[in-house]
Amino acid sequence: MRDAAAADTAADDGLTVGQVSTRLGVTVRALHHWDGIGLARPSLRTAAGYRLYTAGDLERLHRIVVYRELGLGLDRIRAVLDDSAADVPGALRAQRALVAERIDRLRDLTAGLDRMIDAHERGPLLTAEQQAAIFGPGWDPDWPAEARRRYGGTAQWHQYAERSASRGPAEWRAVAEAVTDLDRALGDAMDAGVAPGSPEANRLVERHREVFSSYFPLTRRMQVCLGRVFETDPGYAAHYDGVRAGLAAWFRRIVDADARAHGIDPDTATWE
Repeated sequence: MRDAAAADTAADDGLTVGQVSTRLGVTVRALHHWDGIGLARPSLRTAAGYRLYTAGDLERLHRIVVYRELGLGLDRIRAVLDDSAADVPGALRAQRALVAERIDRLRDLTAGLDRMIDAHERGPLLTAEQQAAIFGPGWDPDWPAEARRRYGGTAQWHQYAERSASRGPAEWRAVAEAVTDLDRALGDAMDAGVAPGSPEANRLVERHREVFSSYFPLTRRMQVCLGRVFETDPGYAAHYDGVRAGLAAWFRRIVDADARAHGIDPDTATWE
């Protein structure tokens, strides 16, 4: 807050708007506005009509600045200054309560920002023990860090991080269970001889895209690229072939067939 002594040297013939603006650290526009609404009008005018503020005007302006910095609105400030019956301590207590609410909201915002930062830097906001319990004993807690090194600059990693920031153990468990159920359904369909391009196979492809969109929005072209990775990457292939022998290759075939039905050439599809 500014020292009230700012008013004590006002000349008898007044100070200009510019001089008051400099002394109190408020804009000329604000002074004109306060004059226009009758909150703080200069007591003097020059022969040419320019505003001049007296020492008394400056004292009132100082009080306005003090209360404004405390967050009071101009109408409340007017009441505090002009209404002899105004409950000034009550007005200040009410303002203090509003400030306390804002502080609480800012603390919540800070916590949310911390979660978002952590999610961008490490993916799921889970301990190693929670990850093992949710994703199974085969889960490697270093995988998210590896994924960030490989894909951290992509839009999909940012989308994944944004979703991770809002998920706790229960939400991640639901995602993991959906993936497990999908793997089981894929294995059962392959065992049953479901043919690529059939309605049942296409429904499974659609289900896969919906489940994996829990991580980030997955387009059909992206899904084709994932199908290639699932078949050729040793880690992914081992996972799917661990569900059923040959499942990685079969899954790629049903994805490619569905893509062709939607006018996409699996051999040239790119990540988009």
